[in-house]
Amino acid sequence: MLGFGCALWLPLHAKTLEESVSVQPFIGWLLEEGEALEDVRFADVVEAVSGCRILPVDPVDPVDAEILDAIATAASAMLPAFAQSGHPVHEIGRVNEVSRSVEEFLLSAPNADPGFSCTIPLNASGEVQRSGYPDLRLEHLASGRIFYIDPKVYKAGSEGSSFRTFYFEPKKETNKILDDASHVILAVSHAGKEEGLWQFNDWKLVDLADFRVRLKAEFQASNRELYQERSILLRSGTE
Repeated sequence: MLGFGCALWLPLHAKTLEESVSVQPFIGWLLEEGEALEDVRFADVVEAVSGCRILPVDPVDPVDAEILDAIATAASAMLPAFAQSGHPVHEIGRVNEVSRSVEEFLLSAPNADPGFSCTIPLNASGEVQRSGYPDLRLEHLASGRIFYIDPKVYKAGSEGSSFRTFYFEPKKETNKILDDASHVILAVSHAGKEEGLWQFNDWKLVDLADFRVRLKAEFQASNRELYQERSILLRSGTE
């Protein structure tokens, strides 16, 4: 398998079988052509879904350099802030929820500089949406240059893991990518908890301009579909 634990998830919000074309050709394509979507440029996926381009970061460009400096300043201030025993981040039990603290810190830090605006991206319906990729939209006000930032927290030493840590669900109404922009991951490594305190080691900023993903198709259902009365054969107390 290619990539670093990354997948493009495409849930099927289809009509019922009676209303739709036969699914047999589609299933056959999945079975026979699955490998064709193992190494896809994320930039191509974004452009197909949103019509927007992913712009490579150019550290030599003065505007990009200023934006990178703002992100680095915020990220470098974040680690000592999180190291304080009284910081709310230490009340979080699950590491998957720590990235929200990173997100909240980044929302406040760049906004302290009048040259920047850091916000939760609006979706295509014009609504503020916390869930889904990307988490943050950073704008350099003088130039209009935009960076989409997605914070992630990972276990130190797990950089080579193949476990899925990134996903992008393409939807038109809730698409949050509305600009040609650079896309970056702000990754923060941790060493677990010691005496009730999260231990954060360092951070890195990853450019997604050449990032590769793969498609994992899956068919889904909820309990509402699974436990329909007409399908129940037996239940406790009736045997």
